[in-house]
Amino acid sequence: MTTRAQVAVLYTHPESVLADYDRLLELAKVDQVLPAGVPVILKDNISWHYPFPSANTTPWQLEGTIMALRARGYQELACVQNKTVVTNAFKGEDLNRYLPVLQHYDVPVLYNFRPQDMSWVPFESKVPLDVLPRVYPKGLRVPDYFIGKSIVHLPTVKCHIYTTTTGAMKNAFGGLLTTNRHYTHSWIHETLVDLLKVQQQIHPGIFAVMDGTTAGEGTGPRVMKPRTKNIILASGDQVAIDAIAAQLMGFDPLSIGYIRIAHEQGLGVGDPREIEIVGDDIAGVNWNFHIGVNLHRALGWLSWYGPTKFLQKLLFHTPLVHVTSFVSEFYHDYYRWPFIESRVYKRWKREEPWGRLFAEYQERGTLG
Repeated sequence: MTTRAQVAVLYTHPESVLADYDRLLELAKVDQVLPAGVPVILKDNISWHYPFPSANTTPWQLEGTIMALRARGYQELACVQNKTVVTNAFKGEDLNRYLPVLQHYDVPVLYNFRPQDMSWVPFESKVPLDVLPRVYPKGLRVPDYFIGKSIVHLPTVKCHIYTTTTGAMKNAFGGLLTTNRHYTHSWIHETLVDLLKVQQQIHPGIFAVMDGTTAGEGTGPRVMKPRTKNIILASGDQVAIDAIAAQLMGFDPLSIGYIRIAHEQGLGVGDPREIEIVGDDIAGVNWNFHIGVNLHRALGWLSWYGPTKFLQKLLFHTPLVHVTSFVSEFYHDYYRWPFIESRVYKRWKREEPWGRLFAEYQERGTLG
């Protein structure tokens, strides 16, 4: 029988967002989730190095979380970045304005792909894993720096072309898997469940702070329609916070594979009927988000799930993977961004309150 979980939810505004994040973490009882005296990893989310609204951790989300943690005695914080075949961590942390915030609060930045920052060590799970042993037959490795430290995930509320929604559970993907993680896409839902099992073994505390001030509808996690929603969420239950975010977006959480499987395996609570909302009332809220289709989603479906699935080893386990990566990079960075998404971003900065707040971060560095 599942245990009743709690998710803290607040409506917020640019003028009060840092104070609201402090209240949010208090409502979510962060001090009961993260053990005192244990170092904390801040795992932001850079789905696209360009600062597209709703795609990445917001600078106020990062700053508000740091301030709230420090106010509760969590002094030893570090931000850990990862790279993907199409996302540049250095470009992302710069363009999304994380570096001035981290420097202001004296939070070091480490990179899981730099040997001088951390090493990848063998990990043997004490509980059965569903798919990762199949994907990594030579053994699963995790960053040694992660072991024994608590982690705070900083995702946003948005859709995803492969998993319908993406949030706290998906945020572990880049941090805990090596650059071969694209091998897992055919079993992505089971992979996210396995990663939660790994996290529950290596981290003394796991917490998530999710920003939905601007939420992403459409073919995420990069190409989306930004929707102003003025909402923030937090929880010590990674499954529950993803379930509530999915419900807000208009999806049935238990119809989403990774949420349903994690719920069924007792790793968290994915049924909204068994989740207590603390903070503001969101009963009946439904944004009616839809994913839609674009070239990237169509090619991804053919590669991982469709009739050409049998070509996976040829496409992704040989040097041909560089061709597929180039296609994705070219599509997003040299077509979508300059001709479409950069215009959406500029309009957002000019016309939307959260966009104007982002411009303020560009000018000032921090609000605190």
